[in-house]
Amino acid sequence: MVVNFIIPNIVREEIMKKKKILVLSDHPLSPSGVGTQTRYMIEALLKTGRYEFICLGGAMKHQDYSPVKVDPWGEAWRIFPVDGYGNHEILRSIMQKEKPDVLWFMTDPRFYEWLWEIENEVRANMPMVYYHVWDNFPVPHFNAKWYRSNDHVACISKVTHEIVKAAAPTVDSCYLPHAVPDTIFHPINGAEEKAAAEEVRTQIINAGSLNNPNKKIFFWNSRNARRKQSGTLIWWFKEFLDEVGHDKASLLMHTDPRDPHGQDLPHLIEHLGLADGQVMLSSTKVPPEGLARMYRAADYTIGISDAEGFGLSTLESLACGTPIIVNMTGGLQEQVTDGKNWFGWGIQPCSKAVIGSLQVPYIYEDRISQEDFNKVMRSALKLTAPKYKKMVELGLNHIKNNYSFEKYETSWVKLMDEIVEKNGSWENRKNHDRWYLLEVA
Repeated sequence: MVVNFIIPNIVREEIMKKKKILVLSDHPLSPSGVGTQTRYMIEALLKTGRYEFICLGGAMKHQDYSPVKVDPWGEAWRIFPVDGYGNHEILRSIMQKEKPDVLWFMTDPRFYEWLWEIENEVRANMPMVYYHVWDNFPVPHFNAKWYRSNDHVACISKVTHEIVKAAAPTVDSCYLPHAVPDTIFHPINGAEEKAAAEEVRTQIINAGSLNNPNKKIFFWNSRNARRKQSGTLIWWFKEFLDEVGHDKASLLMHTDPRDPHGQDLPHLIEHLGLADGQVMLSSTKVPPEGLARMYRAADYTIGISDAEGFGLSTLESLACGTPIIVNMTGGLQEQVTDGKNWFGWGIQPCSKAVIGSLQVPYIYEDRISQEDFNKVMRSALKLTAPKYKKMVELGLNHIKNNYSFEKYETSWVKLMDEIVEKNGSWENRKNHDRWYLLEVA
């Protein structure tokens, strides 16, 4: 017997009201920080059952350009792989076919210069929401034209929010920090996770001929890029070991060994005489669960970028119960301290460097000194067990109070609902003024 189920009108209406969000960002299934942050935002909104996503998955090499439906969401989450970050032809095609309700994009707006060639075409039909993850001083007034073109700018750090308010005070903006899911990134829980972390730790300790069961393990998880200071870290770590003893600590770096925007790390390690287990490279792409094991195996996670909008790896580290050592720049300074307690060590910059280009006239980079770095590393090496335990506890409370995934999910749902309600989309588009890039450049 065939039974025909009738969908009540109220349910049918809810299905029809589901909002489509078009996402321009790194591929949300890629291991990049931007890709990960994008994925978390999408998953938070998908859980409500009131949104669906169409993504242009860029910033990575693709073997296949076929559209992907992400399990278990099916039609509610589709990814279209693109080169770079897409182009206006692709965007026009998706707009005409899908009629998204909101355009959401992330990372540096200059990656989307083509978007502003058709900006009026886009904004006439749907609101534009920019998730701002880049920040540095001085206030980038040259970015004001990009900020003003959006219906809303969500800012990943308090520093970023202050920058946006100073550069474009009339733009709707908010502070919405990133978070990490505690289902993945949490302290050791149970015998299985303890054994997995110990296995990683044992491999590091026993690497090379300088075995020392009491050695400290420092972890670095980032892109091999110049501003991340991957090569500098290796050089400074060598001189730190020269001072305290080469069997006292090891550095595990999870990154691409060679990158056109960074250094040839294997060559540098060999050149500096650190190939006997002092510095090890982990280049195999691993799922988030694999990263969590590395954080738990380490004693400290290092982040000494000259400029860092947020710093996802250090936040993940704190969530796993591993203190951090960071340059006090951008969003990193909000992670390592709440103004009263410290969840690791923050190294104050001793100088600034001005960099820039024809597209970015000026950016300050915050530079720390080797002397200050070595001082902090010595302190980390000598920290007593009770003080270390206290630092871990304070860090976990900091994550719970300020970067909980539940709060993050709630914030994105509330913000997106407010944007759709305030600005409308397509037939009911409102609060939109035509905007011309050249007039405000």
